Amino acid sequence: MIEHAYTYLISVALLALIVSGFEHYSRHKIFTYLPAVVLIYAFAMLLAQFNLWDQNSIIKETYSDTKRYLLPAMLFLMLLRIDLSHFLKLGKPLLIAYATAVLSIAFSFIAVFWLLGFDKDAAGVFAALAGSWTGGTANMMAIAGALDVPEHLMGYALVVDSVDYTLWVMLLLGMVGFAPHFNRWSRAQELSAVQIEHESALKIIHLPILLLLSFIAAYIAVFFSHYLGALSSTTWAVLIATFTGLLASQTPLRRLTGSTALSSAMLYLLVALIGSRAQFDGFDAVPLYLLAGVLILALHALIMIIAAKIFRLDLFSIGVASLANIGGVASAPILSAAYNRSLIGIAVLMAIMGYLIRTIAGLIIGTILGKIAA
Repeated sequence: MIEHAYTYLISVALLALIVSGFEHYSRHKIFTYLPAVVLIYAFAMLLAQFNLWDQNSIIKETYSDTKRYLLPAMLFLMLLRIDLSHFLKLGKPLLIAYATAVLSIAFSFIAVFWLLGFDKDAAGVFAALAGSWTGGTANMMAIAGALDVPEHLMGYALVVDSVDYTLWVMLLLGMVGFAPHFNRWSRAQELSAVQIEHESALKIIHLPILLLLSFIAAYIAVFFSHYLGALSSTTWAVLIATFTGLLASQTPLRRLTGSTALSSAMLYLLVALIGSRAQFDGFDAVPLYLLAGVLILALHALIMIIAAKIFRLDLFSIGVASLANIGGVASAPILSAAYNRSLIGIAVLMAIMGYLIRTIAGLIIGTILGKIAA
């Protein structure tokens, strides 16, 4: 049994390294259906059931302190690559599709949560999942931290995010062949490609600079969060880190290479930390959460189809806008390439932009869900 702070952090980091490394080097098919973040959480939770880590005060304090600073540091790095000017150049149809995707997902979460009568404990889970489905797993972790979602309940969000998301990707890819028929029905116009700025080759000197900047941003976020009222300190830390990252992305700091890799590493470590504190209790409700996820996606799809008819949007626009939110950078470009490789840049821009709005959107949704369940 591990009882000391350093060995606890080493073991958690080692678990994240092994799983993410296996995903990167093996290219095994299992990662198509179960991403590394899900497996990291599952293995960490499994090891926690076998009491690998002692639940003493040292371990608890180490977990809390590491999570408190790692979360805003990750958010800062994640947002450093955002380019607002490129996003605004997408054009009116694509911006309408993207805005509709975000709003329809938010509405669907609220409607299904109310319809199925979930309790207040589930509000945080759905808010975290909404953060992922209007963004990514990093946003999910940020919202879960801000809303103090219990570690054992995060398993629901990760399972739904993995299973229902996989089904959604398969459906959207299967619809590519129907695009000409759909576009005639919606009377959509053909889109043109959008060029994006790709991250340059990694420069080693940039890594310590990025680490220093992320640590400073995390310290500032945590420090000032204790002096602000109305919201919890964690929520303020998340919001401060979000806006700090956005401001930094509008400066030459955006050209620093390696921010994506570092933020991904922090995400894996954060998921492993949360999993190490989780328990199996109450996982019998997984089918209900999976059903809720399916209903959310179905309602979202219906709204997107109606919007396509009203605004004359093509199937590519609504499909990629949807997957840029629900799947993020990992899957939206794949769908885009299935239509036309020259349109990949559009998917990437939409997905990256989601990193900015997802956390804020998820917190708003969480507040609404909490009031519904109260």
